Amino acid sequence: MAAVETLPPTGVEAPNLTYKQVPETAYDREFRQPSLLHSFGSDSADLQFCRCKLTFFARLPVEWAELATLDLSTFDQPGGKEALAKQLEAAIQSVGFFYIVNFGLSQEEVDRQFAIGKSVFELPMPEKLTYRADLEHGGYNGYKPLGLREVTPGITDNTEIYNIPKFIPAHAERPHPAVITANRPEIEHFARHIHDHIVGKLLVLFALILELPEDALTAHHRYDELSDCHLRYMKYHHRSAADNAKLDNVWVKGHTDFGSLTLLFRQPVAALQVRGSDGGWRWVKPLDGSITVNVADALQFLTNGFLKSSIHRVVAPPPDQAHIDRLGVLYFLRPEDALELRPVQSAVLARLGYDANDDEAAVGITAGEWVKARVKGNIGKDGKRLPVTASEQEVIKGKSAKYYD
Repeated sequence: MAAVETLPPTGVEAPNLTYKQVPETAYDREFRQPSLLHSFGSDSADLQFCRCKLTFFARLPVEWAELATLDLSTFDQPGGKEALAKQLEAAIQSVGFFYIVNFGLSQEEVDRQFAIGKSVFELPMPEKLTYRADLEHGGYNGYKPLGLREVTPGITDNTEIYNIPKFIPAHAERPHPAVITANRPEIEHFARHIHDHIVGKLLVLFALILELPEDALTAHHRYDELSDCHLRYMKYHHRSAADNAKLDNVWVKGHTDFGSLTLLFRQPVAALQVRGSDGGWRWVKPLDGSITVNVADALQFLTNGFLKSSIHRVVAPPPDQAHIDRLGVLYFLRPEDALELRPVQSAVLARLGYDANDDEAAVGITAGEWVKARVKGNIGKDGKRLPVTASEQEVIKGKSAKYYD
């Protein structure tokens, strides 16, 4: 595989996003992009890497969000989960984003998921379209092609997505590309580990924060029950400087996620920003050996607004990274489909006044209904491109999704 071309940095200026010139001497970090040596997999399928140089993030002239880092290796130590819950409670009072480290997956296991995802997106378009998700009816498992949403007049989205649902009987007959079926055992191991050994622990921490029994939230996020949890491969195609200028460098407007938690395995490419309580946008640094986690809609509903669904957006990377197609591996945790999104009974919520009304909940709406309505809201009828939307859009039964500049 040919090496990725490294382009010289160029200054780009736009409202809210000003990139200064990066000196050539700052190019001192290698970016290793994993690929499968042979896409259709066998037990001996190896990784190969293409390399390009990137700037050390410490030298980029941008403002980084200050996020807490939770070390999950301390969870089972005496007093470990209680200490982590206190750390998490402090973290979620600010931006609702945090990092986790020592989560039980090796870097090679993570790299292989990036490589499998990359192989999926390298398939011919006609083949990918045979696995197209039923987006028009609120389905999202399978392939989402480029260009279904107009982000500004004349410019459409630059994302490809492939979603893999939970490995349960309800999805056993779903077809997948050969590269996924050939590597199913390790994909399933990866997804189940995230669900059982990472988000399972995080849900315990949230239960402790709410002064609930430890299993209060995990009881509504069981792997073997019907829910919209899924593993996602995602590709952001790089844009031209001209298109970035028309977009003010914003690729995806500020938004919240549909479920309970989103876990993002990241490349060393800066593109994610989080909105602070002051309304300002700050960059989320890709931290080596970590997962970036954010709180999503369902936890906000279940706590009547005590936990805030994190507002975030995707922007054009800094100039020295602008030529790179940005890959992501994500896990979306969502409650069981049948769960009504009404507030839990919590002494903490009562003490702080979050039980006074249900304004921030979604009473009468199930988790499955919320997800399907939000998916349908992101695509036009009959698969046609959806025009630029207003800043607020009703989703279902009077509940709205908001978008932020």
